[in-house]
Amino acid sequence: MKKIVALLLVLVMSLSLAGCGDSNDTPAKPAETADITMVLDWTPNTNHTGLYVAQEKGFFKDNNLNVTIVQPPDGGATQMVASGDAQFGIEFQDTMAPALAQSEPLPITAVAAVLQHNTSGLVSLKKTGIDSFGKMEGHSYATWDSPTEQAILKTLCEKDGGDFSKVNMISTYVEDIVAGLNSDIESVWIYAGWDKIKLEMENIDHNFLLFKDADPVFDYYTPVLIANNDYLEKNADASKAFIAAVKKGYEYAAENPDEAADILLKAAPELDKDLVKKSQAYLSTQYIADAKSWGVIDPKRWNAFYDWLNENKLVENELPENAGLSTDYLS
Repeated sequence: MKKIVALLLVLVMSLSLAGCGDSNDTPAKPAETADITMVLDWTPNTNHTGLYVAQEKGFFKDNNLNVTIVQPPDGGATQMVASGDAQFGIEFQDTMAPALAQSEPLPITAVAAVLQHNTSGLVSLKKTGIDSFGKMEGHSYATWDSPTEQAILKTLCEKDGGDFSKVNMISTYVEDIVAGLNSDIESVWIYAGWDKIKLEMENIDHNFLLFKDADPVFDYYTPVLIANNDYLEKNADASKAFIAAVKKGYEYAAENPDEAADILLKAAPELDKDLVKKSQAYLSTQYIADAKSWGVIDPKRWNAFYDWLNENKLVENELPENAGLSTDYLS
């Protein structure tokens, strides 16, 4: 009888502890329906699929959230989130830096990684022979004139033995990657999940050099989910519930890329269906990649890139440790 009682006590305690674990893993829902505006960084694309999946599948509604997804104004997503006109937005760690390094930093915080690794790199037609960063020397590059952009390329070019001063910098935005590379532009900064796939679909022979493979300091987080600091502080439950729903959306997209692509196309029917399908198949492997779950941000990687910006004096004021980062809201 004593053995039976002891076993029952152990069972009760185990169930109790399990219940506690579940409650900690599931963020509290806001007591009343919370209205949230989520601003994209650009027009809808496969970086955003998890948001549209969360909307379509009712994950936001299940968490007592009324979410409106909008495209950015001329001032950009960062300004809209900082002003409080949107509570959450999509940004990039590199382009966040100037906003965080001002004498009065903008009130924004990265709360989750959309992709686990930097999928951007340098692309060129194979016939140009730019099969390493040093070989940019003597060729043209389309620049958007960002000091950080150019410093990254200069670092990688010179690390590979090239003379970056001999790269012909052309200030232009390449909207059509195929047309751009067939003009006087010989190299462009692109993302593997979109423009590289366009080139593959057109059967265009090209070289693609990932920045993160050339130097791990450039494996920064791009893109990220950002939030308004004041909103995070005053609406912790709604913030955690929103991020939990977004996480569920991206994890669903990772497991169901074809269905997720259809959901994005339903929200943005103007997109090229074949491109979206191929892009989604690729990015669905990148949302989580080698992380334990979606959204994880490693502070060491975050700080390594900002330390590099500090060391190269690429920001107005030195960025402190964990600048613009919080891991407190992701379950």
